[in-house]
Amino acid sequence: MTTPATPGPPVLPPSPQPARAGARAELPPTAASGEIPPGAPIRSTGFAAFRLLPPPTDPGTPDLGIPDLGAADHGAADHEAGLADRCAGQAVIAETLRIQDEQPPQPWWARVLGVDPLSDRSRSWFRGAEGEIAVGQILRRLGPEWTVLHAVPVGAGASDIDHVVIGPAGVFTLNTKNHAGKAVWLAERAIRIDGHKQHYLPHSRHEAARAAKRLSAVVGELVPVTPVLVLIGPKSLTVKRRPTDVGVVTDRQLLRWLQRRRPVLTPAQVGRIAAAAVLPGTWHDRPAPVEDPAVLQERFEQLRSAVRGARVRRKLWKLAGTAAVLAAFLGAGPGRAVLDTF
Repeated sequence: MTTPATPGPPVLPPSPQPARAGARAELPPTAASGEIPPGAPIRSTGFAAFRLLPPPTDPGTPDLGIPDLGAADHGAADHEAGLADRCAGQAVIAETLRIQDEQPPQPWWARVLGVDPLSDRSRSWFRGAEGEIAVGQILRRLGPEWTVLHAVPVGAGASDIDHVVIGPAGVFTLNTKNHAGKAVWLAERAIRIDGHKQHYLPHSRHEAARAAKRLSAVVGELVPVTPVLVLIGPKSLTVKRRPTDVGVVTDRQLLRWLQRRRPVLTPAQVGRIAAAAVLPGTWHDRPAPVEDPAVLQERFEQLRSAVRGARVRRKLWKLAGTAAVLAAFLGAGPGRAVLDTF
């Protein structure tokens, strides 16, 4: 029979590094140390939320008042800084570049003529990445009391939440959709883009419910989460009746919509939730090593530059063609007859 070893001093988890709106969030001392002490219950605002209690602690482990992350913490120690450092649209950027890498290089004549370097497959991903980047820039204008995470991997596969925002007004999951220049029609249970029905509302609800379940499991108390659908640059937004359980705003409305909401969380509650939210194991069953966001951003900016350059060259060729047709018209036939009258 083996004599059980006397338990040594408890080892606290590494200090999480939550992302500030635009950089890193300054957390209260308890959250900055990684400790998630018990506190006052978090009030529910009527949106998706779950009450999950942490698993019982090992009898041989001193109770520090910190929920045991258990199986949900796979790889958290190895990738703890990953969520804080992720850039807006990181997952979509990575997929866009992956698809583009499969395409053969453009021939010289295509570059001269301004042929779009994006493939049919990558174009929608590219637009989605631009939308998430735009929202990320808006969220940087929130104050230091807010924690913002981007492209949060969730579940067991490749799914991610575009943005998770934590602050005095609560916890929000943002689902970004880039429909610049398109007409949007909104009702309580349906949304149409240029007349085509989309499933954005149920998807946003599902994201918030998923986030609430996972955050509640780690924090050890109820964490309500509000789903938000962010529409990028729509030509128009016709509202028949707004959903009661999903916030629907345009990119221009987003910042004020967040800032004007009444506080429902104390700074201590914000700190406890943020400390759990920055841990990759809170969200994903098997967190994977993340790509360097700086490298991805640099490559994506190169692609954006190529797309803009091609667009400019197409416009120049179009103007040149129009000028050539006009010159031909004025140089012969009816055009010359018109000139001869002067």
